[in-house]
Amino acid sequence: MKASIRYAIAVMLCLFVAAIFSAFFPVMYESREEIFEIPPGTWAQRMSGEQRNILPDQIYLALGVRDLLVLRNLDDVPQMFGPTLIMPGQTFSLPFEIASEYDFACTAHASGQMKVIVYPEPLPGWPRLLWRVKKLLRN
Repeated sequence: MKASIRYAIAVMLCLFVAAIFSAFFPVMYESREEIFEIPPGTWAQRMSGEQRNILPDQIYLALGVRDLLVLRNLDDVPQMFGPTLIMPGQTFSLPFEIASEYDFACTAHASGQMKVIVYPEPLPGWPRLLWRVKKLLRN
């Protein structure tokens, strides 16, 4: 067998082993929190007409992995997230227990809206492998 064919087979075998490993290796993080900060001066920049995106349009969470959204308001004015008023210096935590898509009004966001997408817990096998691939493609 030619060396190039052996090399191609070895590469394919390595990719296959990596995929199997990714499909069954547990998803681990130090914390279940997904933390976002509203930086100082956000409100002043928005009022001056700047349309900077402080927070992403969509936030992705996964049950059992990262299912606690944490917003820290480091700005000097209150910010609204959904029905909640987050005072300057305050941290707001929102746990999610149901996989779904959630729309929130958000004064720190340029569009005034933000979507939180909560995926089900990535179970071992194909669901976990697909979850990891989607996560790689989003980053």
